Formats: sequence, C-alpha cells, structure tokens
Amino acid sequence: MLLLEKFFKLKENGTDVRTELVAGLTTFLTMAYIIFVNPSILGDAGMPKGAVFVATCVAAALGCLVMGLYANYPIALAPGMGLNAYFAYVVVKGMGMPWQMALGAVFISGCLFLFVSIFKLREMIVNGIPHSIRTAITVGIGLFLGLISLKSAGIVVANPATLVGVGNLHSAPVILAIFGFFLIVALDKLQVKGAILIGILAVTVLSFFFGGNQFNGVVSAPPTLEPTFFKLDVMGAVSVGLLNVVLVFFLVELFDATGTLMGVANRAGLLVNGKMERLNKALLADSCAIVAGSMLGTSSTTAYIESAAGVQAGGRTGLTAVAVAVLFLAALFISPLAGVVPAYATAPALLYVACLMLRELVDIDWSDTTESVPAAIAALTMPFTYSIALGVAFGFISYAILKLLTGRVREVRPVIWAIACVFTFKFVYLGAG
Repeated sequence: MLLLEKFFKLKENGTDVRTELVAGLTTFLTMAYIIFVNPSILGDAGMPKGAVFVATCVAAALGCLVMGLYANYPIALAPGMGLNAYFAYVVVKGMGMPWQMALGAVFISGCLFLFVSIFKLREMIVNGIPHSIRTAITVGIGLFLGLISLKSAGIVVANPATLVGVGNLHSAPVILAIFGFFLIVALDKLQVKGAILIGILAVTVLSFFFGGNQFNGVVSAPPTLEPTFFKLDVMGAVSVGLLNVVLVFFLVELFDATGTLMGVANRAGLLVNGKMERLNKALLADSCAIVAGSMLGTSSTTAYIESAAGVQAGGRTGLTAVAVAVLFLAALFISPLAGVVPAYATAPALLYVACLMLRELVDIDWSDTTESVPAAIAALTMPFTYSIALGVAFGFISYAILKLLTGRVREVRPVIWAIACVFTFKFVYLGAG
C-alpha cells in the first residue's frame, strides 16, 4: 500500500487505494462492451474474431498500463469506436484492401502520432484546424456509426429503388435490437454502471430463446493470437499509396485523443491553468498503444470518454487505469461468451454511441456559413458515401474554398491548405476510390 501511495501520489491527489480500484471497476464496466463490439466489426472485415478478441483485450491492457504507470492519469484506452468501423467498412470492404494492409496503415498513423507527440507538434496541428471541422469529424463518424448499427440490426436494408429501405420490423433480431437500445438508454439515464454492457448481454441472453443462438459456455482459455499477431503489412500499405487512409486515421486519432484527455482531466480537476501538465506523456501512451495494437491485430486504440465514469467514482491517478488493465486481461478468459454475441446485440450499443456523438452539433457556429457549411458537408458526406475519408476531405476542401471566395483567406491556417491540397491532388490524379 505504501508503495502504491508513493508511486501514484494518492494522498497528494486526494484519493486512496480502495477508491482508485472502485473507479477502475466503474470505468471498465462502462467500456467493456468493446470486447464484444470490436471483434464483431473487425470480423466483418474478414479478421478472425477470436484473435481480434484477444488483441482487443491485450491492446487495451497495454494502453491502460502505459497511461497509468507512465502518465499517471485515470484514463483508460481501448480500440476506438468509429476508427474500427472506418477500418472494416471503408478501408477493407469499401476499398478492397486486405486487412493486413489496413493494419499497416494503422501502424504508420501510430508512428506519425508518436512523432508529433515526441516533438510536441500536436498543439500546432490541433490549433491549426478549425473547431467546426474538428466537430464535424466527430458528428460525421456518429452518423456513419448510426447507419452501420441500423444495418446490423436489420432495421435499414438495401433497396434498389430508394438506395435504402426499412427491414422486417417483425423479425426477432430487429425486435431484440430495438429492445436492447431502449434498455441501454434507460439504464444510462438512471446512471446504472455498465448500462451498455448490460444491454448487450441482455439481448445476447434473449437471443438463445428467440433468435436461435447457441450457448457455448462462458469461461475458457483465450483463443490463439497467432492469426493476427504481427500480420500487418506496412510495405503493402505504403506501396498502394494509402495516403488518405493514413491521414484520416491520424487526424481522428489526434483529435479524439486530445479532446478526450482534456475532457476527462477537466472533470477530474487535474488541469492546471487550463492545461494538462503531463499531456505529452498521455499522448505518448495513446500513440504507443496504437502501434502495439496494430502489431497485435486490432484497429486504432484511443482514450475513452467513458473514463469520466471512473473519475466520477473518485479516480484521480494512474492506479485507476492500471485496475482497468488488469480487468481487461481477466476478460481474456470469457472468449466463449464473446463468440456468441450476435451483431444485433452490439448494434444497440453502436446506435447509442452514435446518438451521443451527435450532440457535438451544438458547438458549431451556425451563423457563419463559411464555418457551418463545410462542417455540414463533412458530416453528411460520411454516411452518404459510406466513407469517413471522403467526408474529411470534402470538409477541408470546402472550408478552404469558401474562405477564399469570401475574402477571408487569412483565417485559413497553413495546415488546412496542406491537407486540402493533398486531398485535391488525390482526387484529381488518383481518383476518389
């Protein structure tokens, strides 16, 4: 206990071992849904679900350990929602890239993130990109996740006449997904810890009775990691010129991590003069987790806003993150349960996360059309083209053009021009695929 007190500076931060461990359990329960959702999403990209399950748990544990032991913040990390959907549905299924190459692109983006963290370039990049575009990326990913979740639930289906249509609302999967969604929202509103996880498990249990699902047990030895371990193809990713893919991974990772870290730290009262004293260490933890995750076999790892639940329970130091890491490692032994979770059980979780991401719309200045229109274009393009990359590209390009045409070119930072030019060059000379 004395060693923990000295290492994590518990008294200095107004906490104790018991409080930190309870906070860790609270955070884990609110984000444990990812151990079911991530294998489901990456499995759609052709990746072995068992190996992805292990990679998800181990990557999350590694990220949490580095965050706790090195940065000493009560912030947990795991493969990020939105980034996994971009990986599976846009890069692999949409562009036809092998998942090994996609992992290579994640590795490269992680190395870039590591580079800007080490050389402290993060602030220059983040400050150079307007708030409206940063917000639009979050909202657009939310809309994209919403479309994917409705499709997974069977509520939205393909229709040759109208592109999309409504599915069979009388089928068991659709009814169970709808039930799961309202259960999650209600429990979360009632501040029940682990609301999303409870919703997933409740629908999974009901699927054995009404959905024809088969129960295979709960506990077993973890599946082998071999099918995805070090299977990333970095040279392949470079050779096919995945510039826009890497750039999107990098930008979303950077904005997501920075926003989440600052938000959770602010809620925990850990900001000094509005800044995180160890922000660079926290970003290094995040970027190292991305690199490690790509080697293990999962999409980009990022800081989780659900960490705020642990902060609310009293977590103030890295001991909270270490506790989350231990719980993720313990979760390795529930692979049979993870393997029987149907897509329509994780769809309600995806839809609820999507709904929460849309609240960022209030932060856009709707009175200035040179800010709001590019943001709207970016957000709307993502679900309607089924591509986060195109949404980001159109957002940057339209922002630069509108500022130029309205005589406000000085408001456009050099980083905006650089990114807009990269995407424009890609469209003109390489096509939009």
